[in-house]
Amino acid sequence: MSGTKSPSRKAPATEGNWPVWKLAILLYPATALTVAINLFLAGLIANSAGFGVITPVAAILWSIPLGVPAAWLAGRWLRGLMDEADE
Repeated sequence: MSGTKSPSRKAPATEGNWPVWKLAILLYPATALTVAINLFLAGLIANSAGFGVITPVAAILWSIPLGVPAAWLAGRWLRGLMDEADE
């Protein structure tokens, strides 16, 4: 193509790694919603076994504190994948 320049220098590599706690904060909304969906579906299965029903609101409220360890585990998993990709 005439008139276009290709960059001659490479972009600098990003410095530093994302710590697990930053990844966990970033992933918290997705993991909390995943926990809420799983709790609600587990409540439906438990209802068929004769236990009480878990309402969607109750599942969301329970997912707020239960999403924290899920986000931490997801952050550790993602950090491991990022470390493996760097090797």
